[in-house]
Amino acid sequence: MKRILLLGLLVCMATAAFPAAYTLPERMQEASDLYFSYHPLAALEKYIAITKENGNRTAFLNAIFIAMEQNKPKEAVDIALEAHRLYPHDNEVVEMTAEALLADGQYAAAERMLSFLPENNQTAGFFYINLARAQLGLNEPDLAAYNLQQAVKAGSHLGLANFLLGQVYEEQQQFKEAAAAYKKALDYDHQFIEARIHYARMLEKSNDYNEAYRQYKMILAADKKNTHVEQALSRVKPHLTKPEKELVPAAALTEHTDVQALLLPPGMDAPQEIKIGLGTSSNGKPSPRKEVTFSPSHTFTVQNAQGKQIAAGQAGETWQAVLENKQPYLISPAGKKIPFQKSITLVPAVSENPTQAPTFILKHVLSGPGMTWASFGDKEYRGKLQILHASGSNMLIPINVVTLDEYVQGIIASEMPSGFPQQALRAQAVLARTYALKHLGKHKAYGYDLCDVQNCQVYGGVTAETEAGNTAVENTLGEVLEYKNKPIESVFSANCGGATQSAKDAGWYETPYLQTVSDYKEFDFSTLEPYHFQALLQYPSAAYSNYNKHVSLAAFRWARVVSEKELREVIKNQKKDIGPITALIPQERSRAGYVTKLLVKGTKGSVTLNKENVIRNNLSLGMLRSSYFIVQPNYQNRQLKYFVFYGGGWGHGVGFCQTGAAGRADAGQDYKTILHHYFPLAELKTVE
Repeated sequence: MKRILLLGLLVCMATAAFPAAYTLPERMQEASDLYFSYHPLAALEKYIAITKENGNRTAFLNAIFIAMEQNKPKEAVDIALEAHRLYPHDNEVVEMTAEALLADGQYAAAERMLSFLPENNQTAGFFYINLARAQLGLNEPDLAAYNLQQAVKAGSHLGLANFLLGQVYEEQQQFKEAAAAYKKALDYDHQFIEARIHYARMLEKSNDYNEAYRQYKMILAADKKNTHVEQALSRVKPHLTKPEKELVPAAALTEHTDVQALLLPPGMDAPQEIKIGLGTSSNGKPSPRKEVTFSPSHTFTVQNAQGKQIAAGQAGETWQAVLENKQPYLISPAGKKIPFQKSITLVPAVSENPTQAPTFILKHVLSGPGMTWASFGDKEYRGKLQILHASGSNMLIPINVVTLDEYVQGIIASEMPSGFPQQALRAQAVLARTYALKHLGKHKAYGYDLCDVQNCQVYGGVTAETEAGNTAVENTLGEVLEYKNKPIESVFSANCGGATQSAKDAGWYETPYLQTVSDYKEFDFSTLEPYHFQALLQYPSAAYSNYNKHVSLAAFRWARVVSEKELREVIKNQKKDIGPITALIPQERSRAGYVTKLLVKGTKGSVTLNKENVIRNNLSLGMLRSSYFIVQPNYQNRQLKYFVFYGGGWGHGVGFCQTGAAGRADAGQDYKTILHHYFPLAELKTVE
């Protein structure tokens, strides 16, 4: 009996010390977890081990993808060729093998591998792009041009196909044809700055100096430190056949709009008033003003800082506040000067028509500060006008005192296309209102709660209102999103590219209600493998954010071609000189697909880029649309010539996906369902 017990104990000990071998699903999950916990090289080893033991197809595809991503093209080729030996008729294996060969500069082998794809697969534009890349590597520009023209006809990756076609024409000194191709790349994606630079150069070589000059100016607005573009402007300017266009002030507003008052339902308390700084600079600070000219739509009184009436006027009159020798005055239409201290407030009289809202026109308001289209124009606003005298800086600050919901009416069209479905606009209205409450008092040091530019939310008042936007506000009056009884950080991006990323992955902070959610319709995000990112980014995907009404297709899927020389200068100017660039290696990628850490290797050193905004701002001219991308090197004569970024989405990708919301609304979802999808832990409440 003792011997039996002892043997049993030994068996138990052996079982504890040597557990049963992992099942294949468990081993695959372990490799996937390593990749998404930022250990790509360890994941690569696991996947390779699995392929050697049982030839698992998914393990092969993951290993090929990670090896290419980690700048191990020769290893990727070895893995891919073995996969092709085992799966010779698998289109996905064939395509990834061809891309591995391209990454390793084996152009003839890549061209031969692509020929294995069935005829019906060759209608895809991406096939022709890869075929052209191989032929460019083999110095066969005519064949490459033919296949790029086929890629353009196929209609996928129009920006990339036209750009590469432009490069072929440019190298053959066919400048007008090159200019036409680059323009088509820009028509698809206006943020493709590298294409714009080539377009401007081709225009210059074609002696179209006026348009070349305009394009160079646009480039400089996005890439302000580009000395080459500054030199080009100086070179082209003497050849202009007509003077440089100056900014034309917006037309003066002389008549007030018949504005519908925002009526509250019975029993609803009057919403709180907030203060919005008008005509502020790009950082939300007040712009220097010595004069404020305004015209009310209704009879009004003017009160000083103590609430005492110091003047009254009629509808349609033009009044001014001016600074003279550091003393502010209110000047009536008759020229009477009324001194005041600290501030004055224009208070409209109660309208005899309760459905008509009083407004005021404010003259010479700054719009688009810091942009090439910055201008001064007249704007109309609801509510009250406060004019603050900032004695320390000796300036006048116009402030709009308006209710929370009236403020949101002046935001919607500036933050979301008014042609989007109504339910998407309602979701945006809730978020705009939530943002205002969350950030109330952000600029209280200057006398107002929020500014009117992107530093807060872009607010244009009545001038920016639309019928659709106002309807969205009226149908969500007072509604906000809260988490633990506090307004949430209601962040949003133009397009999430298929999945939102968490706030933590973006390099911000851990936030329970800002987590990754999928926007794909057919792809099961719970089964995500690392190699899926390649197909998801290179081929059109069914997703709610793949919505093309009133928005550029490039917001969902885009491509950028950045030359090694261009990237070298960006890194040198913004980080340090690391010599010619040899590799871009994503070291961390979130489950949503966004690159969260990337190593830039050069011949003289390296630079590590962390956080999505740092990555986007340091890998191209201007900035990339997002950090959701894969990147592939391209060689000619064994020399690294350029990088191709295949990307998705526009913006940081955290929180609300505007285009995804439009797609969901178009599919029949209401705004409450949409908001719950993007903020599953938040509660929709009405402000009391």
